[in-house]
Amino acid sequence: MSLASSFARLSAMSSTELRFRVACEARKIAGRTRHTVRPALFDRRTLASVLDPSAGPLVAQAIADARRRDFLSAHRALSVHFSSRASRWPVQPARRALLVDAIRRDYPDATRETRRRADRLVAGRHDLLGYHDVMVGELPDWHADVVHGRRAPLLHWTRVPYLDPQLGDHKIIWELNRHQYWLTLGTASWLTGDRQYRDTAIAHLEDWIAHNPPFQGINWTSMLELAFRALSWTWALEFFAADGSADTTPWLVDLLVSLDDQLSHISDNLSRYFSPNTHLTGEALALYAVSLAFPELRRSAARASEGREVLLAESTRQIHPDGGHAELSAHYHRYTTDFYLLAVMVARAAGDPAGAAFERTARQTAGYLRALADDRGSLPLIGDDDGGQLFNFGGHPSADASASLAAASTLLNEPALAVGSPREDAYWILGRRAEHVRHGGPIPSRVFPQTGYFISRDRDGGQLIFDAGRHGFLNGGHAHADALSVVLCVAGEAVLIDPGTATYVNDLKLRDHFRSPRMHNTVVLNGREYAVPRGPFHWHTQADARMLVARTGDEVDFAVGTHDGYLPDRHTRAVVIVHGIGWLIVDRVTGAGAVSADAWWHLHPSWHATVRDGVIALRSTSGRRLGFTTTARDVAIVTDPAFRMYAPEYGRIEHGTTIRTGQAAAGPFTIATFIPATATMGDGLAMVELTPTITPAWTTCHFAITTRQGDLHASVAFPADETQPSSQNWPQPCIEQLVQSCVE
Repeated sequence: MSLASSFARLSAMSSTELRFRVACEARKIAGRTRHTVRPALFDRRTLASVLDPSAGPLVAQAIADARRRDFLSAHRALSVHFSSRASRWPVQPARRALLVDAIRRDYPDATRETRRRADRLVAGRHDLLGYHDVMVGELPDWHADVVHGRRAPLLHWTRVPYLDPQLGDHKIIWELNRHQYWLTLGTASWLTGDRQYRDTAIAHLEDWIAHNPPFQGINWTSMLELAFRALSWTWALEFFAADGSADTTPWLVDLLVSLDDQLSHISDNLSRYFSPNTHLTGEALALYAVSLAFPELRRSAARASEGREVLLAESTRQIHPDGGHAELSAHYHRYTTDFYLLAVMVARAAGDPAGAAFERTARQTAGYLRALADDRGSLPLIGDDDGGQLFNFGGHPSADASASLAAASTLLNEPALAVGSPREDAYWILGRRAEHVRHGGPIPSRVFPQTGYFISRDRDGGQLIFDAGRHGFLNGGHAHADALSVVLCVAGEAVLIDPGTATYVNDLKLRDHFRSPRMHNTVVLNGREYAVPRGPFHWHTQADARMLVARTGDEVDFAVGTHDGYLPDRHTRAVVIVHGIGWLIVDRVTGAGAVSADAWWHLHPSWHATVRDGVIALRSTSGRRLGFTTTARDVAIVTDPAFRMYAPEYGRIEHGTTIRTGQAAAGPFTIATFIPATATMGDGLAMVELTPTITPAWTTCHFAITTRQGDLHASVAFPADETQPSSQNWPQPCIEQLVQSCVE
């Protein structure tokens, strides 16, 4: 960064931000200096200063035992205390029998399946994001990226260059160090009664503390990662604190001492200005929820207050009034929903009045999450997806939001949020049986004006998501160049997909490729990148899309959006959905002189495509057939494997089929694409563009569509000036003959 830009950045800071940053930097400098002279060491004796003696007689006894250095006696006193005190966590020892009985009754295979997953963990085999069955060893190397064979150094946390791929993929290292697999070990321990799962988690806790001294190494560099680990340790305490009399190591003493260090570290370095997105809310959640769960810690009240304040403030700063998260990532929206669901549960248990505000936020975000998910609860891979989860009980991909929706449905008493019968995971999230609800009709089509998404749904499980929103949040760190892109499910089956994320920093070329316009179902003009990345989480250039009009109806849904990333040329896209008939997508290209326009269509790997006479025939491995026709002059199946990649999970790449349609002409011109709703309509499919109707205010494009079931005539209007359209006066699109009449 140049001196001028640094000065400009400092000048733009508020006094509050400047004071916060100065305090953080001062602590970092002091910490590095102390580390140089005498590195910090873990010390069980600090338990006496960490705990609040007013938390109960057994806590006071543990403090006295720690002062005598009788740590095993302190551990046993704490074990009795945590087993008998009123817990504020969803999973509680006092409700163990009820929860286990409900799961065994409702899911007869749960014990066997959980044991199978836990046995793999005991043997040292883990699923790390999209890397499955990775051998990390019975006692892992906590600083190693075992997938790529690289390792981060044990330096003071401020000196670890964790974004440097030479140290490995930090996401892989951090995923293991979140210790969320302890949740699987905990559920196996409760369901089977087998002590080996408890012993494995405790051995890993002790080994982690031994090899991660306070404030040293990659696992102290990200406050969000400390937050996730603190939450995992809280689950672990509820699962394993009972029966401590048989333990031979004072692991509860160690857990509380290290947990206190980590919570203090988070509080001192909150991402208020570094990554004030889901990093900040995740960190605040840990301060709030873990502190309320542990009133025994002396500093819990202050930390809970700090976390509460941030969660309340970010509920309006990061979440739009329509319920969508400002990051515009399906994955990070799911994260946010889970954050506030946990905050609701802990607030209710603690009797915190802030729970009412958290509930309002959770209701907003859960409603949006349900609209975004398909009818099985699967999320599209819009925006970044790093594969992480808050409630990670193993066995399900991160894109499966059905357990979160089931938990939200029960917790918020909103049956419409659920998709099918709840998974077993929802019981563990809630600490009790999730409601099995009767579903009404399908959820309706929705327009999310602040987020910029238009979601059209039909009764047969069809879903089209149209993205006409901003380019992410703040610096667009988790945004993709997906302006005016669509994803499509037909009868519950994914057809047009967002190809996902694949990686963050381990392969920067691949990172940029997956974020590019050509990897999304949108149009590229003149071969240009309208948004150019600058490093893994910034952009040199970007452009916001905006919705010009959006309407939903019983027979027809339609929306139009535009963006100016290709100026002086412009791309405007209309989507028209006639329920039961099909999906019409019309791309309008305007500009001075000749313009080449290429539309990219990425199919889910389950679909096979053939092209004949400009018509695309699709066949799924399920046996379903669909048609796909376009007015574009050029139609081709893409042969370059780079453009056929699909990352269903972070780190895992598959290959599907990609179709490119396009033409070059003097603007303005249109390219229309039609996908019929049924296989029979796809037979004999063809489409031609007719002469448009032009008035001073509107250009109405007309298309004739031929199918075996009859002919259709479609009309879609575009304004003469996209910068000043009037959505109230926008002519309704019309598809005639196979529907009785146009919607008025």
